[in-house]
Amino acid sequence: MSDDNAQPLIGHLIELRTRLLRCIICVMAIFLALLYFSNEIYSIVANPLVRQLPKGSVMIATDIAAPFFTPIKLTAIVALFVSIPYLLFQVWGFVAPALYQKERRLILPLVISSTTLFYIGLAFAYFIVFPLAFYFFINTAPADIAINTDITKYLDFVMTLFVVFGFAFEVPVAIILLCWSGVTSPKSLKKKRPYIIVGVFIVAMFLTPPDIFSQTLLAIPMCLLFEIGLFFAKFYKPRQEADDEQELDE
Repeated sequence: MSDDNAQPLIGHLIELRTRLLRCIICVMAIFLALLYFSNEIYSIVANPLVRQLPKGSVMIATDIAAPFFTPIKLTAIVALFVSIPYLLFQVWGFVAPALYQKERRLILPLVISSTTLFYIGLAFAYFIVFPLAFYFFINTAPADIAINTDITKYLDFVMTLFVVFGFAFEVPVAIILLCWSGVTSPKSLKKKRPYIIVGVFIVAMFLTPPDIFSQTLLAIPMCLLFEIGLFFAKFYKPRQEADDEQELDE
C-alpha cells in the first residue's frame, strides 16, 4: 500500500476512533446522571405488571444481589436508548463525507425518522402491548397459583419486547434502504405483498410471547409500516441511477 493510500485510511481510522469514544462518553455520562434514580426507573418499567398483579402479590428477587444490580443494569440500557440520537448523529457525521450532496439530503431524513420510529416502537410496547399481555397472562393463570415475578426475569422479558418492537418499527426505513440500494423495488414488493404479510405474522409469532394480543399488536403495525415504507420508497431512486445522474451532471 502506497503512502498516499495509507494516509487517508489512517485519517478515517482516527476519526472512527474519535467518534466511538464520543459515543462511549455520551452513554457513560447519561448512565452516571441516571444512576441515582435507578430504583425509580425500574419502578416505572415494572409499573405495567405491578398494576395487573392480584391484591397482595409483589415482585420478588430470587438472587440476593438482584435488588442492587438489576436496576443498575436497566439504567445502563436506558442510557443506551437515550443516547441513540447522538449515536446516529456520530454515524451520520462519519459517513456523510462519502455521500453525494443528493444522497445527504436523502439519508438525513432517514436518520431522523429511524430514531423517531424506534422511540415510537418502545412507547407502543410500554403503553399498549405490556398492559394487554400482562392482563392476559395473569388472568389466565390457575386460581391456586400465586403470581410473584422475579425482577431479573421480568427485566429480561420486557427488554426483549422493547428491542423487538423498537426494531420492528424500523420497517419503513429498511424498505427504503433496500429499494435505494437496488436490492428490490417498490413494484416488486407490491407483487409479493400477500407473502410478506403472512411472513410478518409468522415472525411476530416467534418474536412475541405466546398470546394472540402481543402477536397481533406486533404484526398489524408492521403491516401498516410496510405500506408506509412502500409509499416513501417511491421518492428514493436506486443508488446506481443516482450515481449515473451525478456523473452526467459533472
